[in-house]
Amino acid sequence: MILVRQEIGDVLRDLRLQKGRTLRQVASRASVALGYLSEVERGQKEASSEILAAVAEALDVPISSIMREVGDRISVLEGLPVLSDVVPDDIAGLDNDLIAPELSLH
Repeated sequence: MILVRQEIGDVLRDLRLQKGRTLRQVASRASVALGYLSEVERGQKEASSEILAAVAEALDVPISSIMREVGDRISVLEGLPVLSDVVPDDIAGLDNDLIAPELSLH
């Protein structure tokens, strides 16, 4: 069974380590109890959206990037292809007026 909280914890830990920060530094900067953040990273506790936002800010990473990475990891676990951020050819060639007329530069 895939546990989303486990994937979130893994992503948060990986990002923290990539940035060379200790658990104590991130917890302090995010105003989160050290023990609680440790449990979140180990997938033992669910993090609220407020906690996720605070930790993302403490790591200087957009929360959308964290959630995208979590989604990609879950896709791999489910055996699904990871979707790229590239705009498909069938959409890329459309006239801007058709996609968002209010944003047209014409």
